Amino acid sequence: MASPKYITNIDRVTQLSQAEREQLRPITDKFVFRVNDYYLNLIDWDDPKDPIRKLVIPNTGELREYGRWDASDEDTNYVVPGCQHKYRTTALLIVSEVCGAYCRYCFRKRLFRNDVKEAMADVTPGIEYISRHPEINNVLLTGGDSLILATSKLRIILERLRAIDHVKIIRLGSKIPVFNPMRIYEDPDLLQLISEFSSAEKRIYVMAHINHPREITAEARKCFEALHKAGAIVVNQTPILKGINDDEKVLGELLDKLSWAGVTPYYFFINRPVAGNSDFVIPLQRAYQLVEGAKARTSGLGKRVRLSMSHTSGKIEILAIEHGMAYLKYHQSREDEYGKFMVLECPEDAAWFDDLPGNESYWKRPEKKLAEAVSVNEL
Repeated sequence: MASPKYITNIDRVTQLSQAEREQLRPITDKFVFRVNDYYLNLIDWDDPKDPIRKLVIPNTGELREYGRWDASDEDTNYVVPGCQHKYRTTALLIVSEVCGAYCRYCFRKRLFRNDVKEAMADVTPGIEYISRHPEINNVLLTGGDSLILATSKLRIILERLRAIDHVKIIRLGSKIPVFNPMRIYEDPDLLQLISEFSSAEKRIYVMAHINHPREITAEARKCFEALHKAGAIVVNQTPILKGINDDEKVLGELLDKLSWAGVTPYYFFINRPVAGNSDFVIPLQRAYQLVEGAKARTSGLGKRVRLSMSHTSGKIEILAIEHGMAYLKYHQSREDEYGKFMVLECPEDAAWFDDLPGNESYWKRPEKKLAEAVSVNEL
């Protein structure tokens, strides 16, 4: 297939009426817009509530006052420019500020502001930090999208990480498998690169972001197959999003289609309370019920998924919400309190850990590890 054409001006989305484009222009002035013609062709333009449309076409709710730019205080995780170290064994390298398309719910919308610079073209400081910390056994390349990088650039990063013996796993955070699957299966150099550096002892994982079963097209399945043959392990994570996948049948179908394609269902996330995201918010209790309903529709393979919140203090797994009480535990912890169990009241409208009365008794707001790291919340 020909490479898809990218569109960064809402006026070029001719499937929208002139009035719609004029209405959305102020939103794209604040929040950057990017999509491609392959993904636009997945949209049913006769349906104004089409979930694929809602994923990438701006909505007026983005201008509503809501949330914070950095809802998980990622600025406190930076140890050197471009590198975060929040959990003991995992480091993040922010390698790109660009994605195949920009999801309207993105929890890192801050990266697309002109006054924010977190991604580093030169990842040397991060790689040197990782080399000095033998407890780090896995590294996530993220952003932005790691697979938007040129294969030659990606090779340089992977070669340097594979030269560090204690780095056993390299993760590639990406929505490219469904935004532009051809970029993967039509690039033999990329597949060769993955096959070189994904071995029986040191794997490469592709952390896919697939939000809806309609994204799993024939092209996407061809992409998954190419990644599998190259030796990568593909897993999936998605937030539960109002108007996009807040239906247990849709989520159940997603779990099935992922499992059938050999993609491990990894996380269902609570969408972070980020600026511009109010239209996607679902209460915790409703999200829990949807996930349990979806899991009831799928096999044990689909049931491997966990419902979690990526909170400032750690990944908080939602074990159950029953009779107005939330039963939680730390699936990952910034303070190394893995497994810490919590029981808190859960008001019907609570949509984040901070909304639960008494949550502050279980964690404290962290201080920055890197003094010069900019908190976008303060800009």
